[in-house]
Amino acid sequence: MASHSESIIREPLITGRDITYAQITNEVLNPVENKPNKAWWIGFTVASMGALLWVVAISYTFWFGLGAWGLNKTVGWAWDITGFVWWVGIGHAGTLISAVLLLFRQNWRNSINRSAEAMTIFAVICAATYIVAHMGRPWLAYFTLPLPNQYVLWVNWNSALMMDVFAISTYFSVSLVFWYTGLLPDIASIRDRATGLRRRIYSVMSFGWTGSVKTWQRFETVSLILAGISTPLVLSVHTIVSFDFATSLEPGWHTTIFPPYFVAGAIFSGFAMVQTLLLVTRKVLGLENYITMFHIESMNKIIMLTGSIVGVAYITEFFIAWYSGVEYEQYAFINRATGPYWWAYWSMMSCNVISPQLFWSSKLRRSIKFSWFLSIIVNIGMWFERFVIIVTSLHRDYIPSSWVMFYPTWVDVGVFIGSIGLFFTMFLLFIRVLPSVAMAEVKLLLKTSSEQAKKKLILEGHLEPAEVQHYKESLVKFDSIDMSDYEKI
Repeated sequence: MASHSESIIREPLITGRDITYAQITNEVLNPVENKPNKAWWIGFTVASMGALLWVVAISYTFWFGLGAWGLNKTVGWAWDITGFVWWVGIGHAGTLISAVLLLFRQNWRNSINRSAEAMTIFAVICAATYIVAHMGRPWLAYFTLPLPNQYVLWVNWNSALMMDVFAISTYFSVSLVFWYTGLLPDIASIRDRATGLRRRIYSVMSFGWTGSVKTWQRFETVSLILAGISTPLVLSVHTIVSFDFATSLEPGWHTTIFPPYFVAGAIFSGFAMVQTLLLVTRKVLGLENYITMFHIESMNKIIMLTGSIVGVAYITEFFIAWYSGVEYEQYAFINRATGPYWWAYWSMMSCNVISPQLFWSSKLRRSIKFSWFLSIIVNIGMWFERFVIIVTSLHRDYIPSSWVMFYPTWVDVGVFIGSIGLFFTMFLLFIRVLPSVAMAEVKLLLKTSSEQAKKKLILEGHLEPAEVQHYKESLVKFDSIDMSDYEKI
């Protein structure tokens, strides 16, 4: 719990005048304690229709088998594994924000980590549904676990697909514990304000949180331990997912650049999805004072950086194919750019490499509408990336007589669009019953990193005129600050 004064040069992480601890609690818990507004109902209705489509498409798949999908003898993986890798990648930003930025003491994470962590859990659930559905006989999914049995069966530890099972399940378990641990003090706040049945439910969920000094000490210790455990997962999970491809001999897959390339792409798409969710959430729930332009710009900078890394990886892939001297490897990449799926490749390049470079412009980087639009473009591009890697590498293999095109069926489309509906349904229910901003962590910033704390330093005359002028200029970009308050300072 920091009590030091923060440099005036740093932009505030909380805006607004006369903000109190009680006001933070009231504003964050407003959507939890009151009836949902019209915007929430519209979003929930649309998302629920998508989730219903998912139920129909998955049920159809279970009833008629994988033949309902557009797979064929050459393209055995397509929209299913594309969706799986896409959802796992989206979940990466939550771990990075909650764990890595905590260890590096980046306080700007405090306002966005709760929603990002929830997004991680929901994204991993959506990814897992693809794996279970692709098994064909999902009721035998427990065969992937090393359980003693009478069938004399044992899992193949040499398979990257088996590594996937344990990587994803570990990732989900640790993320869930980390997320729920951070929720405990906020759930206790809801408990103390609730009555009747709601109070009893939140009492059970709060695990007897008392708010004593000893409780807070243990809470912070456990948070650091979980952050330390979670940090390697940022690198390991998508590295193991990349092994699904890199450990094969398939041209276009058999390359050692995949692990770092996949990790960078996962962080890239994950932060884009965080932007997609939070830019709408801050407006609908009135959280502009806590999710500020500083948070938005910081995430846009990370998107720009990781997008550049992904662009370098794309170029490196072509260089490796050329340098290898292997004609099959070279053709795989030429086919991506100029073959029947050229439109998917160039959509990927446009969305993932070219569009993030627009964030070099501070005006665009600080535009809320443009940031939201580009976050969607990035996630479209990352879906195309996984599609290009999987389908274009498979549809033309070593034997020209087996070359074939992949065409998705309505079931493929239904499962994918439905998974998006399922994801948003879970997220909308989350912000309805639990606080979307970590109240306890945001309150830590009120005395040091808020606009009113810095304004107090200015009024008390502790700062040089040049420092004051620099600070005032940095506030112009904030849409939640009234600059008229600084005209006489």
